[in-house]
Amino acid sequence: MDTEEKGFSRTDRFESICKEIHDSWGKKDFLIQFTLTQFEWRKVRDMYMETYKEDILQLCQKIDSPFSSLMLNPFERDADVAREALYHSDTVNYKALIEIFTCRKSSHVLLIIQAYLAKYRKHLDHEIVSIEPPHPYQKILMAFSASHKAHYDDISQHIAKCDAKRLFQTGEGKLGAIDEAVVLEIFSKRSIAQLKLTFFFYKHIYGHSYTSFLKNGHFGEFEHTVRFVAKCISSPPKYYAKALYECLKGTTIDDGGLVRIIVSRSDVDMDEIEKLFEKKYGMELKNVICEVIQEENHRDFLVALVNKVSTWKSASY
Repeated sequence: MDTEEKGFSRTDRFESICKEIHDSWGKKDFLIQFTLTQFEWRKVRDMYMETYKEDILQLCQKIDSPFSSLMLNPFERDADVAREALYHSDTVNYKALIEIFTCRKSSHVLLIIQAYLAKYRKHLDHEIVSIEPPHPYQKILMAFSASHKAHYDDISQHIAKCDAKRLFQTGEGKLGAIDEAVVLEIFSKRSIAQLKLTFFFYKHIYGHSYTSFLKNGHFGEFEHTVRFVAKCISSPPKYYAKALYECLKGTTIDDGGLVRIIVSRSDVDMDEIEKLFEKKYGMELKNVICEVIQEENHRDFLVALVNKVSTWKSASY
């Protein structure tokens, strides 16, 4: 029975949660107990501010609680992810940027760009273009930026088949490297959903994926970059399952990458990612997290988030 049917409204529920958080502040695991979607966490943040005149997001940030990431609007969080990808270390985290531009709706990407400008007083596009030294990822990211701004909604099987044939003719259908100009043109004029359909028809027509002929290692940086991007577009859950494994079992543990991925996909397709992870690697994701992550605060947060995904109801942003 829904809480409203019991005479306990959603407002009452959020007020109760806020009081419990306020009374339990600082106690171990006091936030983990709440099974809330990100949408609900933002409602709790609003209610907490209204009731106690404090921003629970800032309080969480003061104690370095990863729960702060759940209380941001998704586009604000992705703006922060983009900033960190650009400036957090000596090398740009292009994978994080590609995730933003290929695994988000166009309307979401435009909000990210606006949020980035509002918070950091700089245009995200300009930041990406100015990266030194130059890298093929920059060209592809700018192509996607143009595509998102065009905001194509319709998906055409005819266009997908034509693009698939064009990619073949300017790629494995000839000797030498793939035609960079053709790839960038297609990426800049097609939505992510349209590109996904193009890669589907490529496999249907030619009997193998677009990325398969790029595996042999005889190509340059642009081809390897295109291969990564195409994999990300073709099956985000498969991409994220592999990315999570690399975060956990790579040469170094990428705690930030784990939080970024699990938080961003928790309200999207985390169930499917978990299943693919277990199928591919023969281990449950939460068990690997417990085995690998030593920092208790982040480990408990990640496990709690993975555990709660299956119990959450869908929530719109």
